[in-house]
Amino acid sequence: MLRQTLLYLSAHKGLRHWVEQSPISEKLTRRFIAGFSLEEEMDVVRKLASERILATLDFLGENVHSVEEAARSRDGYLAALGEIECSRLSATISVKLTQVGLDLSEEACFENVSLLVEQASRLNTRVEIDMESSEYTDRTLDVVTRLQARFPGHVRAVIQAYLYRSEADIRMLSERQIPIRLCKGAYQEPPSVAYASKTEVDRNYSKLLKLLLDHGTQPAIASHDERMVRTAVAHVRENRISPEAFEFQMLYGIRRDLQRELVGKGFRLRLYVPYGAAWYPYFMRRLAERPANLLFLARNLIRN
Repeated sequence: MLRQTLLYLSAHKGLRHWVEQSPISEKLTRRFIAGFSLEEEMDVVRKLASERILATLDFLGENVHSVEEAARSRDGYLAALGEIECSRLSATISVKLTQVGLDLSEEACFENVSLLVEQASRLNTRVEIDMESSEYTDRTLDVVTRLQARFPGHVRAVIQAYLYRSEADIRMLSERQIPIRLCKGAYQEPPSVAYASKTEVDRNYSKLLKLLLDHGTQPAIASHDERMVRTAVAHVRENRISPEAFEFQMLYGIRRDLQRELVGKGFRLRLYVPYGAAWYPYFMRRLAERPANLLFLARNLIRN
C-alpha cells in the first residue's frame, strides 16, 4: 500500500510543484541526486572514480511536450558526453526515450538518440536506454535493436523483472548480443502485465539474473536487495564467471554499505548518478522502492 501511494504521488503535478519550490528540498534530496547542474554531477562522478566506482550520468526528465524540448534534452546529453570525454572517465549516460521525443515522433526520437549513441561510440562508451512503464516497452526495444544494428555494443537495454514478458525479452536481446541491465521495476503496473507481489518479483528477478549471467552480453545486475546481490555472487563463483564479464549497478546514495563491500571484493560497480531540475518523479520512485529510504527522509525532516 505504501509503495502504491508513493508511486501515485510521483505523478501528482500539484505536489510536485510545491515540493520543487520548497526551500528545504535540496537538503533532503542531496543524498540521492548529485545536483541541478552538469558541473555538480561531474564533481560527484570524479569522486566516485577515486573510490573505484563507475558512473552513469542520468539527466532527469521525461515526457517532453515539443520537438524543441526533445532537442534540448538531446543537447544536454551531448554536453554530458563532452564532459565524459574531457574527464577521461569510464562513464556512460542513461536516456529515457520520452526525454528525446518518443511521445511526439518515433523517428525524431530515433534520430536524437542516434546522435547520442554515435558520439558514445566515438568515445568507446555506451548509452543506457532506460525503460519506462509497460506502454513503452515494445517501442523502446525496437529503438534499442535498431541502434544495436548501427552501433554494435554501444547501447544497453533495461529489462524490468516484474513484467511477465521479461524472460522472452532477455532471450531475444541476448541472441542479438545486446547488453542488458536487469532491475525490478519502479512503475505502477496492472496485474495483467506484471507480478503484483514482492515475492513473485523477487523469484523472477533471481531466475532472470542467472539467465543473464549465463547467456547475456556484458550484463548489469541492478539491485539494492542484498539477497539478490548475494544470489548473483554465489552464481558467478559456482560457475566461475569472471568479474570482468558483468557489473553490479546501484543508485547513487542507496546501500552505501553494500556498495563498499562489492568494490572491496573486486566486483565492478556502477552507480546511476542523477542530476537536473526535474528530480521529483525520480525521487518519489526511489522512496517507493525501499522503505529505508523513506525512514532516511523522515529523520532529515525532523532535523530540519
